[in-house]
Amino acid sequence: MIFLQYIYFVLVGFGALLSFLRILFGPTSADRVAALDTLNVVLTGTIVFLALIFNNGLYLDIALVYGLLSFVETVVIARYLEGKK
Repeated sequence: MIFLQYIYFVLVGFGALLSFLRILFGPTSADRVAALDTLNVVLTGTIVFLALIFNNGLYLDIALVYGLLSFVETVVIARYLEGKK
């Protein structure tokens, strides 16, 4: 099980790195917003996985709040970019 956890964290770290690079070097603002949303989903999933590893339900509450805040963040940024045109 521990070996699978290492594989998970390596793959998630690689995905987060690629999303972060897309945020930095994305050709358009829409690409950057999509990469930010992807990064938020990856981080929310990682928090849920940590809840499973540590057998602590508090992490699930944290993941829920983080997911809701990241959704609101994405909507606000999309509205801002939509009004900018």
